[in-house]
Amino acid sequence: MSTLGKPLLSHFPFPATSININNGSFGSYPTQIRDALNSYQQQTDAEPDIFIRYKLPALIDRSRAAVASLINARSVDDVVLVPNVTTGVNTILWNLSLNFSAGDKIVYLGTTYGSCEKIIDFIGEYSSSVEAVRVDIQYPISKAAILQKFQHAISQPGVRVTLFDTVSSMPAFCLPCEEMVALCRQYNVLSLVDGAHGIGCIPLDMQRLDADFFGRWLFMPRSCAALHIPARNQHLIRSSLPTSHGYIPIHKPGKPVIKNPLPVSKNPAFVQLFEFVGTLDYTPYLCVPDALRYRQEICGGEEVIMRYCIDLAQRGSELVAQMLGTEVLGEQWQRECPMAMVRLPIDNVSGLSETRQAEIGPWIEKEGAEVHGFFAPVILHNENLLVRLSAQVYLTLQDFESVGRALVISAVGLLMRDTHCALWTLDSGLWTLDPGLRKWSHVEQ
Repeated sequence: MSTLGKPLLSHFPFPATSININNGSFGSYPTQIRDALNSYQQQTDAEPDIFIRYKLPALIDRSRAAVASLINARSVDDVVLVPNVTTGVNTILWNLSLNFSAGDKIVYLGTTYGSCEKIIDFIGEYSSSVEAVRVDIQYPISKAAILQKFQHAISQPGVRVTLFDTVSSMPAFCLPCEEMVALCRQYNVLSLVDGAHGIGCIPLDMQRLDADFFGRWLFMPRSCAALHIPARNQHLIRSSLPTSHGYIPIHKPGKPVIKNPLPVSKNPAFVQLFEFVGTLDYTPYLCVPDALRYRQEICGGEEVIMRYCIDLAQRGSELVAQMLGTEVLGEQWQRECPMAMVRLPIDNVSGLSETRQAEIGPWIEKEGAEVHGFFAPVILHNENLLVRLSAQVYLTLQDFESVGRALVISAVGLLMRDTHCALWTLDSGLWTLDPGLRKWSHVEQ
């Protein structure tokens, strides 16, 4: 087993000039997994028909079994693989919406990931009978307040399904997922959980959670996501997205049966829906056992990884907040994940025009990427500018310190660009900025 932190950095393909502190968006994976991916791709290219028709299904089943064991699914046949969580959420909501009636409602949180919220909007446009109910969540907020707002929304007549996260994306906070699933069960409402920041980030137990639908990707090559649907709800999913050979049409007298050109599968009909959804690169799906083996043998296992990343996110974000003279948002339970939201030292943003407000976050993001060698997403939430910092096994506290220095420089640069904004502090007590804005001196404590 390797020591987590700097010793693991050489396992990843990042250039020496960058700090990958945004694992929350697109993930990252070590070169050992890239080698495994390349091997599967070479096998596919060497014998496309033989590999795809005869070898691929068993290898996908092996990956499904590995995921099912990791998340304690009741059955391996409750787990299928899809390209990403957005595809999984689309698949579920579109299948469910086919049976919606006038007055039916979809409830979701205001912190829902943008592409998933747009799925709900599109379904609403396509089917005027469906109403989207948005539960506004503004941080800081307590667990009791979140549950009260959520319960009020799902207790209304006509609510069919809810969409919420294990850990929201922007802003990034743990949600009371188990309590929300229990409330859905109490009101006979289906629960769709977006676990994009679940597996590999926080402990998960599907039998304990018992959500109706759950989707998540792992420490894997792009693109691969696990979709968990318990047997009791699989009849609600008539088709994959896109519809392909696994779909079984309702029989119509006189209409010939559409032949499936692929070998006969022994898997249940639900699993067959997702076995082959058109010609694409399935090799990322096959890397699940390789990724889990790396995490166990090199990193020490899931518990070690989670504790390291959560602890680093908490300590690193506190350091950055101290350097900025601000604070880390969220109650302690909301911060039990490998991401953290730090308030940027910029005030009076709400006094700017909507156009200028919309420009600030992208400017800070681009400044970080092009000048300082890192990308950290910025959001304006509840009249505060927040930056999201993600921890991973190859990062250290020193990396957070470097990002903190760059964020102060960016904040000063923003102030110089727009004098309407006010900077809360220039001297953090740890570092002092000289007039040149690029030279730092350490302050002895």
